Amino acid sequence: MEMQVKIKNYGTLKVKSGAKYIDIVKLIMKDNYKSILCVKDNNSIEHLESFVKEDSNLELLDIRNKDGWRVYIRTLTLIYIKAVKDVYPSAKVSIEHSLNRGLSTHLSEHIHITDEVVMKIKNRMKEIIESDEIIERVYLNVETANRYFEEEDLYDKIRLSKYRNQDMIHVSKLGNYYDKFYGYLAGTTGYIDLFDIRAYGGGIILHFPDREHDYKIPPVENTDKLAKVFRESEQWAKILKIGEVSSLNEYIEKGSVANIIRVAEALHEKKIANIADQICEDENRRIVLIAGPSSSGKTTFAQRLSVQLQVNGKRPISISVDDYFVNREDTPLDEFGNYDFEALESIDLNQFNKDLLKIVAGEKVELPRFNFKEGKREYHGDYIQVDKDQIIIIEGIHGLNDRLTVSIDHKNKFKIYISALTQLNVDVHNRIPTTDTRILRRMVRDFKYRGSDAERTFSLWDSVRRGENKNIFPFQESADAIFNSALVYELAVLKKYAQPLLESIDSESVYYSESRRLLKFLKYFKVVDDERIIPNTSIVKEFVGGSCFRRDEEL
Repeated sequence: MEMQVKIKNYGTLKVKSGAKYIDIVKLIMKDNYKSILCVKDNNSIEHLESFVKEDSNLELLDIRNKDGWRVYIRTLTLIYIKAVKDVYPSAKVSIEHSLNRGLSTHLSEHIHITDEVVMKIKNRMKEIIESDEIIERVYLNVETANRYFEEEDLYDKIRLSKYRNQDMIHVSKLGNYYDKFYGYLAGTTGYIDLFDIRAYGGGIILHFPDREHDYKIPPVENTDKLAKVFRESEQWAKILKIGEVSSLNEYIEKGSVANIIRVAEALHEKKIANIADQICEDENRRIVLIAGPSSSGKTTFAQRLSVQLQVNGKRPISISVDDYFVNREDTPLDEFGNYDFEALESIDLNQFNKDLLKIVAGEKVELPRFNFKEGKREYHGDYIQVDKDQIIIIEGIHGLNDRLTVSIDHKNKFKIYISALTQLNVDVHNRIPTTDTRILRRMVRDFKYRGSDAERTFSLWDSVRRGENKNIFPFQESADAIFNSALVYELAVLKKYAQPLLESIDSESVYYSESRRLLKFLKYFKVVDDERIIPNTSIVKEFVGGSCFRRDEEL
């Protein structure tokens, strides 16, 4: 029996019943078949060793596709862990977070990271890749899988297994080593061609190709400030005794999550108070600039910072950069010919800086208001005049870029970078990407306050990410302070809001595979049902509702 398979960009093929996706890939790609990491079949991501379905509409995904890229990183991560175990059998590897265009990893404390250690691991990784070893996708009952995890001292995976609600699970097997990853891996180690590792901050950074560098290994960057914040977050996790999802679930099950919430919120408040103290240490600091990626909680943070500045005797006021947009017809265009509202040139920098200079000098200034309906800047007699006790808070994506405030002396500025740098991992080998937390925040907020469904959020996300990579992330190390807005418990709150939005996306949608991925991820979290224990000043309230800082909550 034959099946007809439509393949995007390659036409239609006839294949025999029982064929695997890898067979089709090899027919089309010939010797270059290892460039394809997975396929999308009728909007579902499929492993290459899976069997072709009837009525398939295939798309071949390489590293340039985000799902192919994820397969590449998971496969490289398994190779890295296996290489460490081969060189240092007693070592325990933890995959921590994204840092310096790579993954920050740590080994057991008894292994002192030196260049020699890194080289041994790197050489072993090369050997594993060059030998093109099979990565088996083994279907095991949970008890059998847990026995393997117990042998490797992976008890966090065992604890998490009870929240899967499954009797059988897929496990990846490389040689004699078994591990669990939450998504597909390549079929062999030979699919990996580019990688690097290097010592950093007492651990090892695992580098892989990325889009911003044309899928080559990115150059080393200085991320010392960001690394310090991650170390601080790790300390917070130790204080809370929560590092993985299973630990959070256990607190929720026991009914003791309220104390976790109180401590997490207190840590936030203490950090915000410390930043306010830093600002007030120097009376020359008149302008506070706050920047961060989408859904990082900038609005709530700015309000809470304002309260802490008032505690220190200051009287802060806020100015919106958005009111200084150039008129619509003068807005620069992006590479697709659309208005680029995130470009720095979409702001009237000359007028903005003129007004700032006058404000800092204590002069009376009429502030504009941007009419978004008409696409024009207007003036309605809104004057301000500040004295030396007043600090000007400016929130916007370009806050860390000195070109925004080019006329203001550096001594008069204090720059803050804010992002949701998730300190919680699924387990010791599976991190939770910061972008996943942020898109779930945004999805919930946009549905509640902007009437946008999940598909709308997904459709805008790539454009949002391009703007962040261009306008925010390159400047994060120039910040005078970095605030991590992630809350260790928040995904257990966001789940009940995000889950129905994700479930509403059907299989006909191009975002179906992404919605399934996030749903599978959320499945591991137990829900915090009683939100009364969350203070109305919390950053998470900005997204789920109930914040005392949102005007629409008062209506």
